[in-house]
Amino acid sequence: MTQKVAVLGTGKIGEALLSGMIRGGWAPADLLVTARRQERAEELRTRYGVTPVSNQEAAKTADTLILTVKPQDMGVLLDELAPHVPADRLVISGAAGIPIAFFEDRLAAGTPVVRVMTNTPALVDEAMSVISAGSHATADHLAHAEEIFGAVGKTLRVPESQQDACTALSGSGPAYFFYLVEAMTDAGILLGLPRDKAHDLIVQSAIGAATMLRDSGEHPVRLRENVTSPAGTTINAIRELENHGVRAALIAALEAARDRSRELASGTKD
Repeated sequence: MTQKVAVLGTGKIGEALLSGMIRGGWAPADLLVTARRQERAEELRTRYGVTPVSNQEAAKTADTLILTVKPQDMGVLLDELAPHVPADRLVISGAAGIPIAFFEDRLAAGTPVVRVMTNTPALVDEAMSVISAGSHATADHLAHAEEIFGAVGKTLRVPESQQDACTALSGSGPAYFFYLVEAMTDAGILLGLPRDKAHDLIVQSAIGAATMLRDSGEHPVRLRENVTSPAGTTINAIRELENHGVRAALIAALEAARDRSRELASGTKD
């Protein structure tokens, strides 16, 4: 039976998911979208052949609702949707820091909810999407969420209690790598390289290193040791990283991200 899927609040991540689903075989006729601006909705219709609808219409007609609005807008959206969402609809939340209970308390009793934390590499089909089941979500609901988000990368099931840690590691993770590349590019310029050449050197090194980590099965310590010759250039650089507490700073940074995710989940705004 044909399943209709609606993406509500189709911003960058929502559009990336929509595009990936179509490449993965979903028929545009089975995909509905909502957007705050009418021009944006028509842009999506023209680009992908999908059908723009209102939030209420999506709630009434789609089998699966994927909520991709900003966390601060989720309460208002749920207030609008709640009277129109039957209890057999699958609701997938892509909002950072909002617990499943927030949705279950506002929707009809028994509504299956799945919480997903994806990240911006969804834009290039290399996302890491972490999936957690609500109290009424079945194995089939989880498999359906995996099928959808698998169109833009990899998926991993975790209990909801681990979502804040996953947000710190993979949800925010791309920003840490961009920050590192930015710093290394500045170092390359300081060492006398033009910015574009420094950028190309670092990006390709990052792609190669990530591919080795993914495909070799080796522990990162072993891969690092393979590059680190006695009294060589690499060990001198690593010594400076350790002297400046880079490892400890990274751990502290991820703990701070996790703690902020918990604060958002509890309603703390400041």
